[in-house]
Amino acid sequence: MIKFGTGGWRAVIGDDFTRENIQKLSKALVNKMKDEGVAEQGVAIGYDRRFLSKESAIWASEVFAAEGIPVKFILGSAPTPLIMFFVMRHELPYGMMITASHNPAVYNGIKVFTKGGRDADELQTQEIERYIHGIEEEVLEAACVSRGSEAGEPAVRIMEYEKGIGTGIIEEINPLNEYLDNIIGAVDMQAIRDRGLRIAIDPMYGVSNTSLRTILATARCDVQVIHEEHDTLFGGKLPAPSAFTLRSLQNYVVDRKCDIGIATDGDADRVGVIDDTGKFLHPNDILVMLYYYLVKYKGWKGAVVRNVATTHMLDKVAEGFGEKCYEVPVGFKYISAKMNETNAIIGGESSG
Repeated sequence: MIKFGTGGWRAVIGDDFTRENIQKLSKALVNKMKDEGVAEQGVAIGYDRRFLSKESAIWASEVFAAEGIPVKFILGSAPTPLIMFFVMRHELPYGMMITASHNPAVYNGIKVFTKGGRDADELQTQEIERYIHGIEEEVLEAACVSRGSEAGEPAVRIMEYEKGIGTGIIEEINPLNEYLDNIIGAVDMQAIRDRGLRIAIDPMYGVSNTSLRTILATARCDVQVIHEEHDTLFGGKLPAPSAFTLRSLQNYVVDRKCDIGIATDGDADRVGVIDDTGKFLHPNDILVMLYYYLVKYKGWKGAVVRNVATTHMLDKVAEGFGEKCYEVPVGFKYISAKMNETNAIIGGESSG
């Protein structure tokens, strides 16, 4: 059964995360796009370093290609924020990321992004589930017909990946430079250059190494990386930055006298920070500092969004600036939706 949670659909590989279910979900999104009249605009598909991620992205692409929907297939494992950026920048109606984010290695999954590069909200995911149910009924009906005298039309059709490349319906792209240039252009790189920082990075065997290293090297930082190799078992740990999982980074920062340590989860949409003394900075503290900085020193105006498990210090900071802090349920899709609704300048969760 395909059921969306707080951050997409996740399932155990070989149990519910199968080629068949990936194709069902893809066909459901195909039908949704056609009903919405946005099929010709196409979809972006990316994947992380998990087991079967690339293959799953190919299986999904084959379904879209068979239905005549253009696919922008992102070559090489990529950070989830890159997919979100690409959907936003190129005004695509949807994007898909093959990842189970910070979950154990036995899991994989799919995140769906909507117009603007936003996480699919609760209404969108409920609609996708309804379309999936319709696909499952079609599959059952086709199976019943196939046991009769005539072979039925398959509920999910595919076009082989190489054929899709040949016809041009699938286009392999590498938007990494576009993504990085956007980040670099928004940051005061000279201020970082002037500091001459030594920074340790822990991508937790995930996908952030190239992007983080490139950005920080451009800022003339001395960049040192641990846990950068491709390991689908994530070193036997959860690929989620926390005080428990970042012990190696803490020790590295202290031993090598680094100014800061930065870690990301498996698909690089969660962050963990170690200060120069080896202390783990809780995401609650990071979020408060970021909001304070944006309002106090950047002069931005607007609300902040947090989930029910995130520090209420944000409420006090917002109140001090005459702004409002909005509380939503756990799940970044709720953060994203409320930010869009209230034009908030930042939102986040205590999970990082």
